Amino acid sequence: MVKQLDYHTIYQIFDRFRDADPEPKGELDHTNAYTLVVAVALSAQATDAGVNKATKSLFAVVDTPQKMLDLGLEGLTEHIKTIGLFRQKAKNVMKLSQILVDDYGGVVPSSRAALQSLPGVGRKTANVVLNMWWNYPAQAVDTHIFRLGNRSGIAPGKTVDAVERAIEDNIPAEFQQHAHHWMILHGRYHCKARKPQCRTCIIRDLCQFEDKTQ
Repeated sequence: MVKQLDYHTIYQIFDRFRDADPEPKGELDHTNAYTLVVAVALSAQATDAGVNKATKSLFAVVDTPQKMLDLGLEGLTEHIKTIGLFRQKAKNVMKLSQILVDDYGGVVPSSRAALQSLPGVGRKTANVVLNMWWNYPAQAVDTHIFRLGNRSGIAPGKTVDAVERAIEDNIPAEFQQHAHHWMILHGRYHCKARKPQCRTCIIRDLCQFEDKTQ
């Protein structure tokens, strides 16, 4: 495992990310906190593009937990059948919608613990919602961030939790709000798993990845 980069190097990296994209945005379409929770829950082991395609018609008719319950399991399943694991995801969305109606008055809670208590909502999903909707500097570590963190030395760790802690502990506070999006977008489009685009990478000279492509 590569060594943790020092403060000054990490600062340079995120300063470059900020210059290139001052206000990075998540790529999952949503209209409010509830549709964001649903979209993120559906995105597990699926692409954002695939989820957006499925939720386009869904979110046109459903934007609250009660409307989801009114749509029903069969109606939801029909909308999301192109997404992987759609049957289990549909069941989870219906269950979490019922809990939101029964226990939270139809309002999405804004704590990580409350969010994680919902079916199909893990720590990563909760962190995405906290970051994107409430602007809380939570760090949702997915496969792209895990890869980038370990290759570059920005946030090395053997587990997702370790990488999350490394991000929180080592990235300067002024970059924490957007760190998740800068890292996921860089990992998705540049620091790819099989063919990393090292030749055009804006942090190539600061990255510790030994097997850089030419």
